[in-house]
Amino acid sequence: MSGNAKILSAPLLFAVLQATFSDVHPFCDHLLQGDRPAMDKGKPGWVGRKACARHVLVYTAGQLGAATLVTKALGLRTSWRGLLAGTAVNAVTHYVIDRREPLKSLMRSKVFSKGNYLDHCTVQRRPGVVDQAGPGTALMECDQAVHRLVSVLASLTTALVVTRGARGWSDR
Repeated sequence: MSGNAKILSAPLLFAVLQATFSDVHPFCDHLLQGDRPAMDKGKPGWVGRKACARHVLVYTAGQLGAATLVTKALGLRTSWRGLLAGTAVNAVTHYVIDRREPLKSLMRSKVFSKGNYLDHCTVQRRPGVVDQAGPGTALMECDQAVHRLVSVLASLTTALVVTRGARGWSDR
């Protein structure tokens, strides 16, 4: 860390990271994602698993890079342990969400009861083919909503690991 890096409070770091994770999410999730992983990540079997893993690797690198650049540019003192903890939260949940079936199951569960929404909000991109995933669908909206919710948990995780590590566990 540079000599003028600031030791910070959990609320400040949380706010900076939440803004960063939330605002770079669309860039990392859509623009950095390759065409093939985008088309294949929801497929069953190893084809889908590998495509989703490739997407999550690129997404995670973008999120970690953005968090590192923003905190360094602001002179905020963070730890790799904290940044990696929050990044792990984003990466693991991103994989599960983007495999699609776990998200569909969650949205159709009694907790959310979004089955009709998923069935009704679909898109016909070419004659005779109705897509249930991708832009303009309920599944895409639910996907983005859950990713943004998870970014709150990732920001909180990082902020707590960094600030508690800076103070020491006995100072809580």
